[in-house]
Amino acid sequence: MAVRVELGNSTSSQLQSGPWGLTIPVGSTEQHGPHLPLDTDTRIATAVARAVTARLSDRAQLQWMAAPAVAYGDSGEHQSFPGTVSIGTEALTALLVEFGRSATCWAHRLLFVNGHGGNVEALTRAVRLLRSEGRDAAWCPCAVAGGDAHAGHTETSLLLHISPADVRTDRWRVGNDAPLSDLMPSMRRGGVAAVSEVGVLGDPTTATAADGERILADMVDDCARRIGRWTPGADGMLRS
Repeated sequence: MAVRVELGNSTSSQLQSGPWGLTIPVGSTEQHGPHLPLDTDTRIATAVARAVTARLSDRAQLQWMAAPAVAYGDSGEHQSFPGTVSIGTEALTALLVEFGRSATCWAHRLLFVNGHGGNVEALTRAVRLLRSEGRDAAWCPCAVAGGDAHAGHTETSLLLHISPADVRTDRWRVGNDAPLSDLMPSMRRGGVAAVSEVGVLGDPTTATAADGERILADMVDDCARRIGRWTPGADGMLRS
């Protein structure tokens, strides 16, 4: 019987052959301006994980599957906006560690695919611990060169490609497009609301579905290259 790409759609008996690699999207539930859904990061991480899993399944010795997403992350910087649900670094770290300990009872290799920058500290802690226990775990970012920070051109383009019906183009507004390094001191004190009334860092009004398709392909290519090398750094992130 052919094994499905999605872990959630599979049965236990289908997983007995192995060896298995598992991609786990890690996202968030947080404000993304007035025009994008709260689960934007989760959707992006899921799209990257599914696409790279399908590619690996065709080429790699391991059989790869995509797990259901971890949909809550460390989003405290967005807590001023309604809809944000942040579980914080400590809880997310514990969740990822226990996930890894359980999944490696049957999976040979784990890759957390991260869609939210606020999750990096938890991923670093969790993967370091899992690797110190002898578990073959790592993580990779959903990253693209030159992308803006939050709910701007990059993420809006991706959602126009992934979930166009859920992008409220009649409500998008330009946010603060200053370099993130310039904004960080104020954000550390007051979160995103301190630098952007609408919760946007960038300009979503220039977004297109065509750009989203290209950006997603670049993210998948980058993740696939990292997996092919499988060289985790000191922080557990796969090197590019």
